[in-house]
Amino acid sequence: MPNRYPLPLLLLCSGLLLLLVSLASLLFGAGSISPWQAFQALLGNGTDEAYFVLFELRGPRTLVGFVTGLALGCAGALMQTLARNPLAEPGLLGVSAGSAFAVTLALLLGASSAGLSVYVAQAGALAGCLIVLSTARLNSMNNDPIRLVLAGATLSSLLLALTSLLLMFDQRTADEIRFWITGSVAGRDIAILWQLLPSLLIAAVLTLFIIRPLAALALGEKMATNLGHKPGRVRLIAVLIVALLVGAATALAGPIMFVGLVVPFIARALAGADIRRYLGLCLFIGPIILISADTLSRLLVSPAELPLGVLTAIIGAPVLLSVVRANRLPKL
Repeated sequence: MPNRYPLPLLLLCSGLLLLLVSLASLLFGAGSISPWQAFQALLGNGTDEAYFVLFELRGPRTLVGFVTGLALGCAGALMQTLARNPLAEPGLLGVSAGSAFAVTLALLLGASSAGLSVYVAQAGALAGCLIVLSTARLNSMNNDPIRLVLAGATLSSLLLALTSLLLMFDQRTADEIRFWITGSVAGRDIAILWQLLPSLLIAAVLTLFIIRPLAALALGEKMATNLGHKPGRVRLIAVLIVALLVGAATALAGPIMFVGLVVPFIARALAGADIRRYLGLCLFIGPIILISADTLSRLLVSPAELPLGVLTAIIGAPVLLSVVRANRLPKL
């Protein structure tokens, strides 16, 4: 796919759009506070109620949406390049399902919601990745990348079934985890972001380290080898990055589907198929999509709100089906 637009222009427009949707997330929502009152509070001239809504409710969920969208967008780009499949969803690695199963098991063993550590969810995510790696045997240079997707899909189905089974036998656990497992950025503790910071920094450093080898790997293993790269090692590092990113996002907001699938598709359509170009764009498009979806979830059924994970699935599934039917998927 040719580079359709200059990358600096795309990044500038995406940055401006991200600012606009973030502002909309702060100004619009359920409740008695009007957008004008929220805007006045943003300028420092609001009422106590407006300050509370803006900085205690909408502000934190906007920040959580930003971090979650960023992580899922980047993970989706890496996963699709790794699998050489534009329909590869990061959740197919078993990361989201592993996190959900770990959280469910921790609650079943007596952990309280408040005391549930982020590291439990991330440990589940990493365990899911390790199982998929051992099944797909990605340490071999002769493996077909599609085996990764098939192994991850199988593990995800198994873990989701086990999670549902555990919830059937423990009503307390089911009540505590029901809202989290549908995916949401509402009511999340901002302190969790500090716990996630080391994982996100490690993922960022590793991404910078493998971005060029991964771009070469997208051209084929033989080409990557001829350029001096080691495909097996590149795959292992890429999978570790995806596990860290999706595990962090799942720990923060629950399992949210389709964001990591749609974001890279949009970025490639705008910037071309080279991951060195469209990965940076994913860092903007991911938060844009997630924050926009969260804002809509508050407005569509006000004064109640839709679970974010449900809304992203409702929006994402028909879009992807229409793209597949139209045979407009880009070649990787």
